[in-house]
Amino acid sequence: MDWKAYVISLVVGLLVGVIYALLNTRSPAPPIIALLGLLGMLIGESVTGWAKKRLTLEEAASECLHNKSFTQDQGDTASSAKKQVS
Repeated sequence: MDWKAYVISLVVGLLVGVIYALLNTRSPAPPIIALLGLLGMLIGESVTGWAKKRLTLEEAASECLHNKSFTQDQGDTASSAKKQVS
């Protein structure tokens, strides 16, 4: 893991915070909302990576379509045909 990127990110964030404070400007987004959004992004990336390792495309489709039926009810088509003839 490259720790330099984390240090640079932290330093740049601190610098931007100092600039906002010197200009008497609030940050564009409330900090808690921004942090929760980032947390959601990280969780989403982690879950997706985990799911990709665990499931193949066929397994995922099978899981989503479990107990689904795509057959048409024959009674409905016969009664609708009678209505169209009448």
